[in-house]
Amino acid sequence: MGIQTLYTAATGMTSLDTKLDVIANNLANMESTAFKADRANFEDLFYRHYKMPGAQDSSGQYTPTGVSVGLGSRVSSTQTNFLQGAFQQTNKQLDLAIEGRGFFQVLEPATGETVYTRAGNFNVNSNGDLVMGSASTGRLLEPGITIPQDATDISISPDGIVSVKQPGTTTMSQVGQIQLAYFINPDGLLKLGENLYAETDASGSVIQGNPGQDGVGVVRQGMLEKSNVEPVNELIDLITTQRAFELNSQCVKTGDEILHEITTLKR
Repeated sequence: MGIQTLYTAATGMTSLDTKLDVIANNLANMESTAFKADRANFEDLFYRHYKMPGAQDSSGQYTPTGVSVGLGSRVSSTQTNFLQGAFQQTNKQLDLAIEGRGFFQVLEPATGETVYTRAGNFNVNSNGDLVMGSASTGRLLEPGITIPQDATDISISPDGIVSVKQPGTTTMSQVGQIQLAYFINPDGLLKLGENLYAETDASGSVIQGNPGQDGVGVVRQGMLEKSNVEPVNELIDLITTQRAFELNSQCVKTGDEILHEITTLKR
């Protein structure tokens, strides 16, 4: 009496605190390029069964219901919403957005492993290689593409063909082909920060393809994908989470008051 209420309400407060962290992270990344919002999923904990459903009563009949009391909740998972974000036109030649489910592939210099991103704010380093992020610490696009230093114009078609115009020529020459990757279960990707994802056993093996093929998506030059965070929905979630936390704290307070009454019965 009262004791279990304290522990059960505490699990609810702990779970809601995690959900609040998820909401705060979504709102903090409203302006992060191609950020995908997360959602906290909950599940109930195991139950204390005082009477099992289908037990026989005094007349030998089977009871239609039982008596069970739940012991709280916990966060079962955080699920990512991979819906397409809005496009922002930048008119920068090396800004790319993916229209579809694909990911760009880049090399992590510290490990040499391939990681994946939806952020297409590319640049060139001192060697002319296409890199994600800044030119000094950028991650090389995979497969690699090198832009000639004397290139006067860069064109990237929706199917990922990179062409350049050089002095003394009137036509564009192809210098590379962008490849995209996708996964059967993108929710299983490991978030690394810096707009990067890594393959896991849960995501399944990477599937590669050229833009415009196999449903991987197409590339849009001169655009960036915005975050898909919906501020109004996040604020509503913030309000309901706060109220739910307050209700659970009220349960703790009520359980404490009941215990106080019990301990003062002799007075």
